[in-house]
Amino acid sequence: MTPTLRDARDTDAGKLGQMISDAVAARAWKPVLHSGAQDIAHTGDMIDRGWVRVAELDGRVAGFIARERGYIHALFVTPDLQGHGIGSALLHEAQSHGQALTLWVFEQNTDALRFYLRAGFAETHRTAGENDEALPDIHLRWTPAPTQQTETKGHSA
Repeated sequence: MTPTLRDARDTDAGKLGQMISDAVAARAWKPVLHSGAQDIAHTGDMIDRGWVRVAELDGRVAGFIARERGYIHALFVTPDLQGHGIGSALLHEAQSHGQALTLWVFEQNTDALRFYLRAGFAETHRTAGENDEALPDIHLRWTPAPTQQTETKGHSA
């Protein structure tokens, strides 16, 4: 089943913040730095900035992506719907805008790393943990394929 993608609404902040909290809780290696209320406030802020697209499946919020131009701040899918194309649909939509995309992924988040590499991202560099969590991470970049133009300044090539 294909998800429906839409802009996030203010009323989505609770569900989206809970996705972040649940993802942190599910990873024993990831330190808990924020309360559930802070995660909700954070998603509310991203929604207010116009960065968030939501995926719905059967009327249920199934995942979201927060993208500021070419930088992906977050991509989360509810655990029971992972592996059903929700994250791919959100990422493909971001890629369809034709601009390079970058993001950070924790080295220990091997599932996410595989997901992004399969989507065409490439590693640009790693850090030993220069982030709030103090965990080693990997910077990834996706670049769209060059457009083959057959016309230059209105003339055939």
